[in-house]
Amino acid sequence: MAREFTGKFARNPQLNSNGELHHLLSIEGLPKAILERIISTADSFINVAEREVKSVPLLRGRSVFNLFFENSTRTRTTFEIAARRLSADVFNLDITRSSTAKGESLLDTINNLTAMQADMFVVRHATSGAPYLIAQHVAPHVHVINAGDGRHAHPTQGLLDMVTIRHYKRDFTNLTVAIVGDILHSRVARSDIHALTTLGVPEVRAVAPLTLLPTGMEQMGVRVCTRLEEGIKDADVIIMLRLQNERMQGALLPSAQEYFRNYGLTPEKLALAKPDAIVMHPGPINRGVEIDSRVADGTQSVILPQVTFGIAVRMAVMAIAASSKVMH
Repeated sequence: MAREFTGKFARNPQLNSNGELHHLLSIEGLPKAILERIISTADSFINVAEREVKSVPLLRGRSVFNLFFENSTRTRTTFEIAARRLSADVFNLDITRSSTAKGESLLDTINNLTAMQADMFVVRHATSGAPYLIAQHVAPHVHVINAGDGRHAHPTQGLLDMVTIRHYKRDFTNLTVAIVGDILHSRVARSDIHALTTLGVPEVRAVAPLTLLPTGMEQMGVRVCTRLEEGIKDADVIIMLRLQNERMQGALLPSAQEYFRNYGLTPEKLALAKPDAIVMHPGPINRGVEIDSRVADGTQSVILPQVTFGIAVRMAVMAIAASSKVMH
């Protein structure tokens, strides 16, 4: 699958005819009311982990298939935990040993799994738009959740970032949020920007060297900063991104050491932000490249709570999608 599969739908393919969330493919184009419903529902699930019985019966009898064509221990594990806490039957497909590795097409695999009574697919794929292609071809009762596709989107990471921000800052409408690092290759950055602007954040800053900035950032409603000091000054929230060396082609950076010197978040640089600023990171962290260990492990870091909120967000997305009426 070398070509990309975005742009095939004239209307938002994520919503059913009643405007309810049926698939989660991207934050882009989702109404503010749906984002707020997911965030509020996730809030209600955060405390489930603290109960003696850590499950609710919302997906009892439903089958959720995790299809990870790219590795991601953290995302796959949190989706699995989330589905089990909703009482679903969960199946993790070993893609490296599956029929797709033997030449079976992506849609053939989906059709075979649907014949096994699948109700929901959680899909991570290296090709942008692959979850859209799947959503276009599944049976009307089946739901598709995008767990990351190429450089395109990572909607549940964007949503868990929004839950984290609201937990610590309460209100989106008076914040300055800086997104720092490898924005060019980051599906998380795209999802965060769409979510933040939809939720009414007045200033979103994209902070990166020119070689790691995609074109057209201003059209997304963000302020571009090529100096870290300018980008994080007086920020309320700083979202650090991982350098995605596996997606880079050519020498976009002189060295990891020089990158850290110019764009790595240290306690000294963090002092430029507001005193109560929070520091986030989607993980995994490259310590000493994007972020100093003193910051990653410091009092302003909320990196570990993000992981906890990730389970609640994925529970919310699956529960809301599964409650929607059949697509027509």
